[in-house]
Amino acid sequence: MNIFHNIGHSFNFANSTVANTWMVWIAAIGTLAIYSVLYKENPVYRLFEHIFIGAASGYSVFVTWTQILKPMWWDKITSGEAYWVFALVGGAMFYFIYSKKHVWISRIIFGTLLGLVSGAAFKGFAGLNVDRIHASFKPIAGHGMPLSESLNNLVFIIVLLAVMSYFFFSFEHKNRVTSMPPKLGRWCLMFAFGAMFGSTVMARMSLLIGRVYFLLGEWLHIIR
Repeated sequence: MNIFHNIGHSFNFANSTVANTWMVWIAAIGTLAIYSVLYKENPVYRLFEHIFIGAASGYSVFVTWTQILKPMWWDKITSGEAYWVFALVGGAMFYFIYSKKHVWISRIIFGTLLGLVSGAAFKGFAGLNVDRIHASFKPIAGHGMPLSESLNNLVFIIVLLAVMSYFFFSFEHKNRVTSMPPKLGRWCLMFAFGAMFGSTVMARMSLLIGRVYFLLGEWLHIIR
């Protein structure tokens, strides 16, 4: 709902007091219209949903040109680095996907892009997880190690092994000795997922508080 403020600032509309007032009113009406879906889905919500999506799409095109294409591509071509024009050729190859006769051209650039992205993703995945594996080897005792750190590392190792045993399906867990670690791992996973869900809810509440603060502050001037 704050997209109208961003558009206004991008085009320097916010320098005018009247234009800024109009932007605040449009943003407030849009906020109320979007949140009206909490009552039920209605034509006003659907109208402002389409307006918001359209405005966000147009704004994203404007940002893509002003912050990415122009400074990182067009300005380099006009400054003498003419080889950057080949990026236009590569980008144009994507649009051959709409041609039945020449669709093979788009497959070349798609395959190249997927290969580069897959390689970068594998490199990032390997680098991240190797560090995580190395960090999982925590000492539980040592010269001068505080008791609190030893207990914390011990709990970490127990939880790690329990969670790993939950995903170990090579044999059936029939007796109590082999079934207890997977059960503990399942409970640990449930606690972790619950914490992640709680964090997501708190993030949504933070967005709601921000919009309420906007309505009561910038729009109605009830609070400062």
